[in-house]
Amino acid sequence: MRRSDREITDKKVIEEFISKEQILRIAFYDDGDIYIVPVNYGYIYENDIYSFFFHGAKAGRKYELAKKNPTVGFEIDGKYKLLEGKVACDYSANFQSVIGTGKISLVSDKEEKVQGLNILMNQVAQNENWVYSKQMIEAVAVFKLDVEKISCKAK
Repeated sequence: MRRSDREITDKKVIEEFISKEQILRIAFYDDGDIYIVPVNYGYIYENDIYSFFFHGAKAGRKYELAKKNPTVGFEIDGKYKLLEGKVACDYSANFQSVIGTGKISLVSDKEEKVQGLNILMNQVAQNENWVYSKQMIEAVAVFKLDVEKISCKAK
């Protein structure tokens, strides 16, 4: 990181930030193109490792790329506040962001799918006790992103 004075290494601060945000952007590599998609997420943090869960259709570009090339980049940002200046180059912003890389997998086990969906729903709706019909579980794709590298920066 070029600006080490802005790097956040305190794991509690990083997790507090991740726990309050809602959108995770996933960057897939697609034969020379980069495809970035924003998703709602939930996460678990165990043994110093983050795993993010999100869902989608069992069809489409995100689904196909997850199967084709599981190595991805990701980004979460928030706490944005414009800092005005007297001239254009004096403008700046306060922010916090997390970026990293990891491996995506499609969750196939029914119990792990339910767990992943509950983790996601707890993040977005602060409720982790949901009931899913067999049809719902079979129809939805649940993705798991196991983080390999992560860094956090703030101003």
